[in-house]
Amino acid sequence: MNVQDLSKFQVDALAEIAAAGTLADVETLRIKYIGRNGLLQGIMQDLKTVPPAERPEFGRQANVLKQALGEALDQRRGTLQASAAQTGLRLDTTLPGLWRGLGRRHPITCVIEEVARIFSRLGFTVADGPDIETEYHNFDALNTPADHPSRDIQDTFWLEGGDRLLRTQTSPVQIRVMESQPPPIRIIAPGRCYRRDTTDATHSANFHQVEGLYVDHRVSMADLKGDITFFAREMMGADVKVRFRPHFFPFTEPSVEYDFSCHMCHGRGCRVCKNSGWIEISGAGMVDPRVFKIVGIDATQFTGYAFGMGVERIAMIKYGIEDIRHLYENDLRFLEQFA
Repeated sequence: MNVQDLSKFQVDALAEIAAAGTLADVETLRIKYIGRNGLLQGIMQDLKTVPPAERPEFGRQANVLKQALGEALDQRRGTLQASAAQTGLRLDTTLPGLWRGLGRRHPITCVIEEVARIFSRLGFTVADGPDIETEYHNFDALNTPADHPSRDIQDTFWLEGGDRLLRTQTSPVQIRVMESQPPPIRIIAPGRCYRRDTTDATHSANFHQVEGLYVDHRVSMADLKGDITFFAREMMGADVKVRFRPHFFPFTEPSVEYDFSCHMCHGRGCRVCKNSGWIEISGAGMVDPRVFKIVGIDATQFTGYAFGMGVERIAMIKYGIEDIRHLYENDLRFLEQFA
């Protein structure tokens, strides 16, 4: 191929591009002429066969050809896109409407809102705090020993610097509230928590908790038991029973774990409750006087209780969800089941 052949090639190629009727045709021509294995690539490879005296002019014309083809393709593509946009503006009033389904509230949101509604009837307000916490608020102020396993890097997401972390519970909100306002205090603190758990059917590294705190004169374990029982019956049904078992937590003394009778089998035993008749919910107890001392509340004048519960666990029990991962996979077939 010589310089004259290039000129004829350019005329023919530009004519073919100008005749392209669709965007798909333009793309086909782009691949044909200037694609990786296109005709222009073959022309550039033929440069070595051109006589040495003609190579400079041949190379210049080849570059002019490449630029001309690129510009022609862009222009034709723009013309066709503009035409398609104008055509798309035409309104056919005889076509049926395209219905887009309304979104649904996530089951986690449903549970949090329901918990807040129930405890609001007992005088509790909702408090919030940061997801990135200090070691002081997440551990020290909650009377957690320096050698407690929960402080290990295997259990907690520590951030650079060593004194900040992704909170492992929403209990730090209780500390912040007690530091910022005097009793009486009656709050719940829903929010995200983070722990280095291996994800499986019942565990997740990112989950939600609702912590509760009530501080006033003469608050007793009887108040805690009564309020938890009221919550259980409002959330799970009037016939749900609650039992309390002795336990230990660094920030409460005495401490208990509490269970709800299985709402699926009514305590007779089934797959959901592993044939025990009971479903473990979470922990609670009377606020340890050492925690009051840290936040500046006089433990001789005030007492209080604290409790916590996993939102995902409540959702799984309430809605009969077998795998916690369903709550995070954004499967609309699953999520649209909830109000």
